[in-house]
Amino acid sequence: MFLVQVLVGFSKVTIGSLQHVFPIVFALGFTTWLIKYSKKHLTQKQKENTIHVLACFVSITIISFHLYRIGFDNYNFKTDLPLYLCSLMALIIPIFTHYRKYWMFEVLVFWIIGGTLQGVITPDIAVGIPSFDYFRYWIVHLGLLSIIFYFIFVLEMKPRLKSVFKSFFALQLYVVLMVMINYALDANYFYLNEKPKSASLLDYFGDWPYYIIVAQLIVVPLFLLIYLPFYLAERKIAT
Repeated sequence: MFLVQVLVGFSKVTIGSLQHVFPIVFALGFTTWLIKYSKKHLTQKQKENTIHVLACFVSITIISFHLYRIGFDNYNFKTDLPLYLCSLMALIIPIFTHYRKYWMFEVLVFWIIGGTLQGVITPDIAVGIPSFDYFRYWIVHLGLLSIIFYFIFVLEMKPRLKSVFKSFFALQLYVVLMVMINYALDANYFYLNEKPKSASLLDYFGDWPYYIIVAQLIVVPLFLLIYLPFYLAERKIAT
């Protein structure tokens, strides 16, 4: 109860604050426990059902949040649609966990680790506990990471080198789609017209449009860095 009272006292989530660190520590502990328990006690079918339930929970959270905003808040289609990368992935993640297609994994493993992790390190949340937005943010971002690591360590899916370039190409299609939507709505989805107000890695990449160019240039090296542990693990097994 004391912890809740302390957390409620904060209005804005800042980097390194208790409201920032606590959900990360909780998710790390939960994901570690879930992976170990599933590998030891669950059948293959139970493993698949378990991660699908978690994915549905993440997706229902984002849908509920937007329905709540539409019904009870000043919902703005120029800024509030679930078109940012993490929100969009939260909507489609149950499709992936149901069908478990490898090509979807190839795309999502780099999108989630490369994109969602940045949102975890530099959270963009205006209001902390007990706001719906606070819980939505962490359930989506940390939930996506839990799901993809479950697929890696429990369902044993691993990306290949060509997966890096497949994911990069899929990202370009997403960018083109967001450019068209931004033009039609005069919006700023995926921060293609303006950097986020909160602190982010984009702050180090210059002003518009230079931060977009720099971000594009580092995507493939970032994806290759994410792929590196998988490559090293394969080399170790081969030897």
